[in-house]
Amino acid sequence: MHANHFEATETLKNGATVTIRAIRPTDKAGMVEAFARLEPDSVFTRFFQHKQSLTDRELIVATEVDFENVVALVVTTESGGREVIIGGGRYLILDPARDQRSAEVAFLVEEDYHGQGLAGRILRHLAAIAREQGVSQFEAEVLARNKAMLAVFSRSGLPMKQNFADGVTHVTLSLTERPPPP
Repeated sequence: MHANHFEATETLKNGATVTIRAIRPTDKAGMVEAFARLEPDSVFTRFFQHKQSLTDRELIVATEVDFENVVALVVTTESGGREVIIGGGRYLILDPARDQRSAEVAFLVEEDYHGQGLAGRILRHLAAIAREQGVSQFEAEVLARNKAMLAVFSRSGLPMKQNFADGVTHVTLSLTERPPPP
């Protein structure tokens, strides 16, 4: 299955069923609604700045991806008979010309769904897609105070390296190495 047709159904720790699927250009309104429900701290830990909303350009970049150099997944649930976006994740190839392909990975999950294992599930699906596309590692910049995201990376089972500077942890996750034994 090509990444732009990706779809999986997952059951969260609380028993709720969600769909993790490829983002679509028609998700712009859903992304605006999802962003409006986020707490300011969640926005800051994802974007490293405070933002009140997404610009039209940011919405285009977020929803109109090529699934080659950028892969984006959203997490949806049904509410009131309609699909509602509650989170998402993406990766962006950093240097397509390099032999060892590396991608920056990022996630954002609505606060009501924190602690349900959503970011880990998104990471697992993104890693599987990335491996199929020849990506050898994920990289992420995480605010040191974002312990929850650092824990997601630590629990992923992917070999991980961390470097810390100026309040930011640079995480590298190998998609090709075997994890160390427990």
